Amino acid sequence: MSNAISREEVAKVARLARLTLSDAELELYTEQLGQILGHALDMNSLDLSDVVATAHPFGVTNVVREDVITPSLDRETVLAMAPDAVDHRFAVPRILGEAP
Repeated sequence: MSNAISREEVAKVARLARLTLSDAELELYTEQLGQILGHALDMNSLDLSDVVATAHPFGVTNVVREDVITPSLDRETVLAMAPDAVDHRFAVPRILGEAP
């Protein structure tokens, strides 16, 4: 068992989170949390003074194209292909019991 966190501390956190843990779960979670906290301590001991902070491990570049105005489809042509249209709009079935 790790010294990073005690069984009593895990029990207290579980109680604050309103979790009921069995003795077996308490032992398991104490061990697992101890390992996680131990790893965090290992990471904390690294000298990262020359490491640049990043938000992503890879260089990410947003690839975009220029906005170019082009002719769009004619409204009447598109509505003529629709299964149903009302008042120059697509007509769709009501959902979730919406009132008409």
